[in-house]
Amino acid sequence: MKKHPLLIILALICVVSCKCHKTAVNNAKMTTVESVLIAKGNLYGAGKEGLTKQNMIIENQSDWEDLMHQMNKVNNVSDGFSETKVDFSKYTIIAVFNTVKGSGGNSIELAVTNTSEKIIVKVMYNSPTGNATSVMTQPFYITKIAKTDLPIVFE
Repeated sequence: MKKHPLLIILALICVVSCKCHKTAVNNAKMTTVESVLIAKGNLYGAGKEGLTKQNMIIENQSDWEDLMHQMNKVNNVSDGFSETKVDFSKYTIIAVFNTVKGSGGNSIELAVTNTSEKIIVKVMYNSPTGNATSVMTQPFYITKIAKTDLPIVFE
């Protein structure tokens, strides 16, 4: 009878160590993708820009200009962009928008990594802690990465 609990404990240790090893191997295959921040901040049009919460992949100048035009409907936001002309033969733009918020202090951060099979864009939505201004905002984050044939997946 005493042998059975010992066998169960040994089996559990084996299973746990195998899962830990597998996770470590999978994490080792992920690498950070170099990205260049074009802009991050907030839209202040209380939703009048017409942008919903979304993740966008932009691969041509026409779509990029359409997005900038839409973002500029209320305020000329693109004046603050680090660049507005992008060489789409070399780069892809990733743009993320959150919902309209009833206070300031909200933001978005991105972490872009890749595996041999895909580009992973981890989206982190940050909310204010403590007091925040009472203003309608819509957080956004726009970055560019080197052109790739790998699919881009948002998490």
